[in-house]
Amino acid sequence: MELSPKVYKKLLLFQKTELNDSLLYENAAGWQKDEGNKTILLSLAKSERGHYEVWKSYTGKEIRPNMVWMYVRFFLCRILGVTFTLKLLEKKEYAGAQSYRPLIAELPEIPAIIADEEEHEDRLMAMIDEERLHYAGAVVLGLNDALVELTGTIAGLTFALASTRLTALSGIITGISATLSMAASNYLAERTDGNQKALKSSVYTGMAYLITVALMVLPYLLLPDAMYIAAFAVMLVIVALIIFLFNFYLAVVQSLSFWRRFGEMALISLGVAAVSFAIGLLAKSLLGIDV
Repeated sequence: MELSPKVYKKLLLFQKTELNDSLLYENAAGWQKDEGNKTILLSLAKSERGHYEVWKSYTGKEIRPNMVWMYVRFFLCRILGVTFTLKLLEKKEYAGAQSYRPLIAELPEIPAIIADEEEHEDRLMAMIDEERLHYAGAVVLGLNDALVELTGTIAGLTFALASTRLTALSGIITGISATLSMAASNYLAERTDGNQKALKSSVYTGMAYLITVALMVLPYLLLPDAMYIAAFAVMLVIVALIIFLFNFYLAVVQSLSFWRRFGEMALISLGVAAVSFAIGLLAKSLLGIDV
């Protein structure tokens, strides 16, 4: 079949994408301890390889994978998890499948490939079971509590103490104490509910809380003592970024609405910060304290 240069170029791009995805799924399958996960990923790899062969039958050309992009995706799988990385790629695959539609009249295999991309692989992706996702609730508990509680606490301390060093010291002490308290409370609650993995759940909660505290206190440790307003502004940016990234992660892995969750969490955290800021200024004025 004679292909126009424009169509030929598109098919080469489709071919390379399918090859890259196939290799990624095969590699991710090799990391899995769960046989169910491995089977799912190998099925995905086989499906993508089949699509690659279809495009190859038209182009007549062997394609080499983009190894730089492959290593980036391997890294994301290791750090952020297989489920997040692959679901993120599936969104790209869905968009890519729409670009096949203008070629339906020329290539009879396209409707089947589109159906495969939009339905079959989505169902397989929904079946992937990853341990870290079992503790998403524990992470949400630790991160959300740290954001709400510490944003307000640090906001109040910033303008009451007017010192980055004193605010950082107070924030660290409060944060570590709250981390231990939150982890212990989560452990006791999970044990009461009969969760046999209560300890692991409490560790996820504590680590999420502690990491959040460390990021929020960081600008107060890095900036000079008199730049407490700048430190507070940077902290608010960090809080917004944490909320954005965390909700984006959850939205991808749990197929949830991103902007609604982001707006709700940001409104609560930054609203508490605003109230605490006002309380800090009021307390300093009423008590006549000048640190």
